[in-house]
Amino acid sequence: MKKLASKRALVTGASSGLGLHFAQVLAANGAEVVLVARRKPQLEAAAASIQAAGGRASVIALDLTDAAARESLPAQAGPIDIVINNAGVVRPGPALDHSEQDWDAVMDTNLKALFFVAQAMARSMQARGGNIVNVASILGLRQASGVLSYAVSKAGVIQMTKVLALEFARHGIRVNALAPGYIETPLNRDFWSTPAGQAMIKRIPQRRLGQLADLDGPLMLLASDDSRYMTGSILAVDGGHLTSGL
Repeated sequence: MKKLASKRALVTGASSGLGLHFAQVLAANGAEVVLVARRKPQLEAAAASIQAAGGRASVIALDLTDAAARESLPAQAGPIDIVINNAGVVRPGPALDHSEQDWDAVMDTNLKALFFVAQAMARSMQARGGNIVNVASILGLRQASGVLSYAVSKAGVIQMTKVLALEFARHGIRVNALAPGYIETPLNRDFWSTPAGQAMIKRIPQRRLGQLADLDGPLMLLASDDSRYMTGSILAVDGGHLTSGL
């Protein structure tokens, strides 16, 4: 029997990238997945790919920065056991050039929407318990230039995870965070072949980028009952990057 066969999982930011991959992994392990993002055509294509592989998937197209849309999410999704709070954006550039619009765009999605999704779904989970996995980043634990608002937002996600774990435990709801390091994707692949990208890879103790598949085991640990005695944990998957010396 597949590990998540009796579970329903909601994944935000699921139309592409990490969110789509996470949804595919959960579905392959038996979960019925509800894919949430703004872009309906991409969501439908993602759901079709999961269904073609034998999985179960449905879609909800909405903007998580819209308060009314977030509040409607529990009713649209139905009973949910697992929430993968993954939606996120980045506005790269020097801090001196970072505009208020850049700051708001990142914070509204990465921090504000993430909290209110967790709150809305936790309210719907109170009677039966549940499991929330927030997607953070090692940039919430270490500094890097050129990604100010993203790094600050992910640091907020990490602290939020710990506070929500403390408050939600009485309701039988666990809250943990997955903190990926540098993961190679089609969107960033060209950068890693540049001199700047190669220099960054050399600072990773394992001397390689992470692959999407490197997140599968950690994701399944946090999403399944294997982590039933874990809450408030931040699980870094970074090839040892956080341990690298100065």
